[in-house]
Amino acid sequence: RSSWGMLVTAAVGGTLVALHAVLTPFVTPALRPVCLPFVPATAAQIRNVLKMLESRSGPLADLGSGDGRIVIAAAKKGFKAAGYELNPWLVWYSRHRAWRDGVHQNAKFYISDLWKVSFSHYRNIVVFGVPQMMPQLAKKLEEELECNARIIACRFPFPCWIPDHTAGEGIDTVWAYDLKHSRGYETKSLGITPVTDS
Repeated sequence: RSSWGMLVTAAVGGTLVALHAVLTPFVTPALRPVCLPFVPATAAQIRNVLKMLESRSGPLADLGSGDGRIVIAAAKKGFKAAGYELNPWLVWYSRHRAWRDGVHQNAKFYISDLWKVSFSHYRNIVVFGVPQMMPQLAKKLEEELECNARIIACRFPFPCWIPDHTAGEGIDTVWAYDLKHSRGYETKSLGITPVTDS
């Protein structure tokens, strides 16, 4: 009986440790000053993001890339795309999906805090943010990005910028901001007309 009790105790203890290891990366975002939980992108959101990337080129970064859906979709369209995500389980899963879908050469994923990374070499940024973080993130991106960058916000817009293009409705809405406009550069035709899905 005593060895059976030790076996049960070890099994329960091992299960609790495993659960802690798996669940902690998903729970800790709620404990941060700015809560940024994992919410998967919908198929409509991905389509809208890809609309905003039409006729664009250059490297792309997805800030808070979750399970990698946006990065993989962009890589399939020919972008060199990278995802930045704090949750290691989501990063490892994203890497597996990119390998499985045959785009691992163009889709890279990093376990990183977006506030500690410079995005200066990217021309396209995708953000699934929350309202509390958008003003601070806008300041960071304005400081780091070149004037030809495009920033695409999903679910929540940047309150301090006027979007150049929009697509979708409700939670699937995306807003595209051409940084040169927010900095007061001369507006030039991009060959894309503002798109709004109805």
